Amino acid sequence: MTNVTSPLAGRVVGLAAVPDPVFSGSMVGPGTAVDPAREATVAVAPVDGVIVSLHAHAFVIVDTEGHGVLTHLGIDTVQLNGEGFELLAAKGDTVKRGDAIVRWDPAAVERAGKSPVSPVVALEASADALSEMVEDGDIAVGAALFTWS
Repeated sequence: MTNVTSPLAGRVVGLAAVPDPVFSGSMVGPGTAVDPAREATVAVAPVDGVIVSLHAHAFVIVDTEGHGVLTHLGIDTVQLNGEGFELLAAKGDTVKRGDAIVRWDPAAVERAGKSPVSPVVALEASADALSEMVEDGDIAVGAALFTWS
């Protein structure tokens, strides 16, 4: 079982509220989303594992059970070409839950015309594999988002 925690502080809004049909339609996978506080912050690892994909705006960590968790910092943020994002880890790094991965500023993303809402998705999971899903309310970094069995 994989316990996935919030990589960001803010307000949980659920995938249906993500302003992108690929995420809101769960095409990437089931999960939830965090609308982060509008201040410079650090996105942290939501699980223990290995960083298998790392971009300025998104990262995937695979845990020992083979579960890949995608954290996507904002919507359409790939169009910012890394501007406003600072990598604090590297692809291939073994990380623990709560380790710093990317420094970014959700307010700057919003000023650039993009949504800072950040999906946290269970890649290649079925919706019924997730439980204890948080889909609304305030959340602190490291607080439980969902369980993947």
